[in-house]
Amino acid sequence: MTGGRPYHSPRRAQEAAETRRDIVRAAAELFATNGYARVTVADIARAAGVAQQTVYSSAGSKSDILDEVLAEAIRNSGGDANLAEIRLTDDLPTALALLAHGTRLGNESQEQAVDIIFGAMPVHENAAQLWAFATGQYRETLGQIAEHLRDKGLVEDAERTTAVLWFYFGLHSWRSLVRDNGWTWDDAENWLARQALAALG
Repeated sequence: MTGGRPYHSPRRAQEAAETRRDIVRAAAELFATNGYARVTVADIARAAGVAQQTVYSSAGSKSDILDEVLAEAIRNSGGDANLAEIRLTDDLPTALALLAHGTRLGNESQEQAVDIIFGAMPVHENAAQLWAFATGQYRETLGQIAEHLRDKGLVEDAERTTAVLWFYFGLHSWRSLVRDNGWTWDDAENWLARQALAALG
């Protein structure tokens, strides 16, 4: 017998990745429509057109799939690009207007994922860990923006500013104005930018 590297099939790897994507997307639709608690792995398998064992082997448990749904939303939220453009600013009104617009786009484009987070929180087996995972990078980005504002001499305390930015531009603020109170995204963006400027200016 001769030794060698294991055979790797690009086509098989691509098919596996596509199956995983199909599972995650099917799960996201079910979580958003039916609520995380009501969805079973069997439901996900049926919606994705695969066997239950394929769900487990390809994407993991229901909780693992939820993590992947949220990770994909985080990757697609535009936070890094928003941070980069804000780092080019040197005045507070411009920086906050860009932050209001950037977080608006992130929350608007990933509204389904935000709905899933809030729906899963009351029933998830580890709600604190879920919330930390869902919001950790968001809050970290706001912290980096606060540090930029401090370094430019626009605010004094980066830690306090981070808290203020989360209050005005975090998940709850957008959800409260748009979902709970029926505001348009434009109105919410403009109002939150003005309020944040009044609080920090």
